[in-house]
Amino acid sequence: MLLVVTVVAVAVAVTVTLRASAVLRHRLARSVLLCAAVRYRRRLELLGSEVRLSQERRLRRLLPAGTAHGSEAFRERHPLGQSCPSDGVLSVHPPPLRPWALLCCCWGTDPPLQGSLLYLDALHAAFPQALARRGTALLSWAPRHPRARAGWPLPSLYCTPAEASALPSRAAALRVQLLFALRERALRVLEAGLATELHDALATLRAEWPGLAQDLELGELSPQAGLAEDARGQLQALLAPNAARAAEVRAECARGFEGIVQRLWPQLEVVVVVGTAHGAEQLYCRALRQADCKGLPFYCPFYGAAGALLGVNLWPEEQTPRFLLCPDWAFYEFLPCPAEEEPQTVLLDELWEGREYGLVLTAQPGEYRCRAGEVLRVAGFHKQCPIVEPVRRESQVLSVRGESIPEDRFCRSLCRAVGLWPGARLVDYICVESALLGASSGAVAPHYEVFVELRGLRDLSEGQRYKLDQCLQEDFPTYKSFRFKGSIGPLRLHMVGARGFVRLREALGSPLPMPRVLREERLLQLIQSTVIS
Repeated sequence: MLLVVTVVAVAVAVTVTLRASAVLRHRLARSVLLCAAVRYRRRLELLGSEVRLSQERRLRRLLPAGTAHGSEAFRERHPLGQSCPSDGVLSVHPPPLRPWALLCCCWGTDPPLQGSLLYLDALHAAFPQALARRGTALLSWAPRHPRARAGWPLPSLYCTPAEASALPSRAAALRVQLLFALRERALRVLEAGLATELHDALATLRAEWPGLAQDLELGELSPQAGLAEDARGQLQALLAPNAARAAEVRAECARGFEGIVQRLWPQLEVVVVVGTAHGAEQLYCRALRQADCKGLPFYCPFYGAAGALLGVNLWPEEQTPRFLLCPDWAFYEFLPCPAEEEPQTVLLDELWEGREYGLVLTAQPGEYRCRAGEVLRVAGFHKQCPIVEPVRRESQVLSVRGESIPEDRFCRSLCRAVGLWPGARLVDYICVESALLGASSGAVAPHYEVFVELRGLRDLSEGQRYKLDQCLQEDFPTYKSFRFKGSIGPLRLHMVGARGFVRLREALGSPLPMPRVLREERLLQLIQSTVIS
């Protein structure tokens, strides 16, 4: 009870202390939030000790008043649904934070606030200086529906203006945010909404560092496509000339780009990627760890599906992201993989370690038992709560004859093939089923077309191109059988020029995780226009 009174008293003090310095206000707010995080973490421990009861309570809150209670009755009344109506983007719109909201969250159900508190607590425990005022830079593009920053309850963490995220051009937004990040030498955290956004922002640094350094020196935003004059004026008003920092950026970039992030921001402790890193999405994180972000840990704090926040990563220093599914954030069901003819779901407390499950979700009133299109692997348990690793997205399966090659396993086969090409490094890739090509695919058997961006190679021989098809045959017996019969034709491999995939991500029009199988003809035409070999 004493802790509750203390939290409320300090929270009220934060809101009324208008004359306190910005630094003091930041420290007070940080203390309040960390106190609330400790209290909610204790509650989470209790919830994890009685998972079935916690899930039944959550289900009652999601059902209309007067509905018969109980998960068994719920599953009998509502058949398994189709895909979730949301596009799968974790997009949270938190309300303004009030002092009493911190107290209510300790026993209420507010996943955005509770998740962010757990994030701040875990980040502070692993990296004690990470919650410094203006010590976090953000790289995130959200033109229509702003995404919440990971530490949104503590806005004084961020040195990046909120207006930069809402620019209509993805390239312009990331460049402006990168410029504001470069101003702050004492950064502690580099946060990105998606791994692709960090990847593309650092690609912009490679390509445009002289212009960025000049903008820093002059304190001006240079004219660029996608940046309207009124927005440019508003953002430029926040800049000031900094010749010393501009000289430092020039000197470090002139030395090369391996480890450039640590060299530009010597006090940086961690790279935070908010969006869930699926198996194929790890491609970007691995590339960044090996080059630009060498020597820095990566932390993916949240797991979400169908637009809902479902889990949190409490282990920032571990290389492989693992997420604790919180039992009071949604009602979870799981379909064992491989799928059965008459699928029967199991509940949160009925999972087995090491097995894979398809996620069935009830997270919003009226949207019952939706298939989230996500496959998770149970990596362990925290008390009774499962700790999961996202494995693949069911929408990203390649199949022209029912052979079903999932994205994570295709990525492994592709990486194995690239390893057989001396000097090559895979930067990015996308797949297309030949049916999308229509008449342009020719009078041949159905097949895959794969578009790759590589470093270290300018062209591929026919023998090298065949290596990928050979790896797929070795890794997937069904595919090999269809290839032997001639019912699936040879795979066609194309090399894409530099920044071709950056253009593709801009054309997607929203901050989605990178698709691995194209389903739209306009996107296919765009990537075809960037082929160089």
